[in-house]
Amino acid sequence: MLITLAHIRAAAHRIDGRVVRTPLRYSPWLSAAAGGDVFLKIETLQPTFSFKIRGAFNAVLTLVEERGSDAPALVTASAGNHGQALAHAAGEAGLPLTVYVPEHAPRVKVDAIRKAGANVEPCRDYDDAEMKAKAHGATGTALFISPYAHPSVIAGAGTVGLEILEERPDIDAIVVPIGGGGLISGIAIAASDLPDPGVTKISVVGVEVEASSAFTQALAAGRIVTIDVGPTLADGLSGNLDPETVTFDIVKRLVSSIMLIAEPALEQAVGGVAREERLIAEGAGAAGVAAVLSDQKRFADRRTAVVLSGANINLDTLKRLI
Repeated sequence: MLITLAHIRAAAHRIDGRVVRTPLRYSPWLSAAAGGDVFLKIETLQPTFSFKIRGAFNAVLTLVEERGSDAPALVTASAGNHGQALAHAAGEAGLPLTVYVPEHAPRVKVDAIRKAGANVEPCRDYDDAEMKAKAHGATGTALFISPYAHPSVIAGAGTVGLEILEERPDIDAIVVPIGGGGLISGIAIAASDLPDPGVTKISVVGVEVEASSAFTQALAAGRIVTIDVGPTLADGLSGNLDPETVTFDIVKRLVSSIMLIAEPALEQAVGGVAREERLIAEGAGAAGVAAVLSDQKRFADRRTAVVLSGANINLDTLKRLI
């Protein structure tokens, strides 16, 4: 399925009232560091504290529209945020959900999935969780909803970009954390179809962590490759890509560049967001902030939107970083 701006606009209409239209807030701290105008798209204010609620609701509501009372049970894999969001959306629709999660997933995320009523199946790591969730879906007892490759999930995530461009059509760059690529794919699609042909092309910049650089290595190879995944504060960006994901081709076609971020930069970003912005961000959520702080010249004299994508971090970890 080719995902277009029309799908993203339809998603925005579908999830209206279910999710928060989050603020795009000017950051004096990051603007001073970069020598440009930097704005934070604060997705941490969503009901499940991450952008994932957009794609989850769009997927569930689309399914209910299409199949009504025949909508099936659902299954997914998640490092935590997608599972929590899908559990929230599935619960409202009365659909059973099973979530396969890595055994090292943050406790705050796993507890929230269970609290929302989903069944949790612990797995060795994210790659193992995704493999088992897809196998579960292949039995026909539940429908697998990919956390990043499902068309409705991508379209829902793309509403983040739609809101940024509606509020600030003069934006020059959007900086996006990139794990499986669903969020950046949706945003890149929204940014690539500008209503005014005279507007300069928006640069969409992905941010990966050195410990899990699936897209960086795939783009270098020209195809999806298996990578070694190391420990990282950005658990939401960790893991290999599904070989069948549609996000690789979208990123290859529409994303301007991908930056690699080291762990110390992530830690600095999480602590800095808390101290300077009075906001909570998890490691993955603060990856865009880490990118701006790590390569300030790249964003000088530009108007840049940074997606603060999630806030589900264990409090003991947050306390250490602050």
